[in-house]
Amino acid sequence: MKRVLFLVLISFCWADHHGSNSQVYHDRIIHRIHENGPQLVVEVEQAKVISHRGGNATLPCKFHHESVSTESLSHKIRIKWTKLTSDYLKEVDVFVSMGHHKKIYGSYQGRVYLQGSSPNDASLVITDITLEDYGRYKCEVIEGLEDDTAVVSLDLQGIVFPFFPRHGRYNLNFHEAQQACQDQDAIIASFDQLYDAWRSGLDWCNAGWLSDGSVQYPITNPREPCGGKNTVPGVRNYGYRDKVKGRYDVFCFTSNFKGRFYYLIHPVKLTYDEAVQACINDGAQIAKVGQMYAAWKLLGYDRCDGGWLADGSVRYPISKPRRRCSPTEAAVRFVGYPDKKHKLYGVYCYKA
Repeated sequence: MKRVLFLVLISFCWADHHGSNSQVYHDRIIHRIHENGPQLVVEVEQAKVISHRGGNATLPCKFHHESVSTESLSHKIRIKWTKLTSDYLKEVDVFVSMGHHKKIYGSYQGRVYLQGSSPNDASLVITDITLEDYGRYKCEVIEGLEDDTAVVSLDLQGIVFPFFPRHGRYNLNFHEAQQACQDQDAIIASFDQLYDAWRSGLDWCNAGWLSDGSVQYPITNPREPCGGKNTVPGVRNYGYRDKVKGRYDVFCFTSNFKGRFYYLIHPVKLTYDEAVQACINDGAQIAKVGQMYAAWKLLGYDRCDGGWLADGSVRYPISKPRRRCSPTEAAVRFVGYPDKKHKLYGVYCYKA
């Protein structure tokens, strides 16, 4: 068994020698350490691994047995990888290995395996990474009655973007917010992802859902409608809200994609339905909001033409600010949700 440390704090008191009512307190600490030291130790070389959607990643994890060689115990070793959820109370099974017996769970089927570079290597390789793979993973090694764990985070290169649907701001409960992000080729963002986006300059004055059920928004330029102009920059926190009754916007996260995002050159402007069909005729589909953000942020896509997107919005991405095209900042510019029957815009397509 592992070392057991008992820390006992004993407080006792007595009156002073002068008979006053004041009392003198003394603490006595007793340490008791189990004679058998730790046998099984699990370690990670780095606490965070960074990859991207469609890429591969190796989550490091190694173990050693202090009194017995690892080789002699390898047939008894059980290695288990789980993913920690945002509420930290639940774990999702990913991979279990014991000798020649291995089991892979859920969406990880066919995409994970142990690196196995040495007898004490429990590192997990994840291939064809998805947006949902983002998060914290626990490596647990068990040998007999002994076990130890370590945690590794898988971070993804990508971008956080705010989103609200066609019917207006503050109209999504938590579950609708999750679906809205999925519909735009994204996932609902975590606090860490929003915080990193804030540090990179994201400023947005409307509160949105995050993956842990909290509602927050990032402010880099304090002003009166956004918490007050005399407040400090930061991520404003509304706290945890009712996931069914609460109504807010949402912050989504997306990463690299395997495909081509482009503005369709077309002789005339299009209605929304005509835009959808024009992309289909070109062997593609109308692009999603997340795909535009990914192309803009990760590929430097730049186009000064407003175009329809799948959610019925019209936007355009500017990587090189210039007159009449987002003159002050690089950004994905939002035109709005026009009447879908108006032939006023082009269209952005995505070809997988």
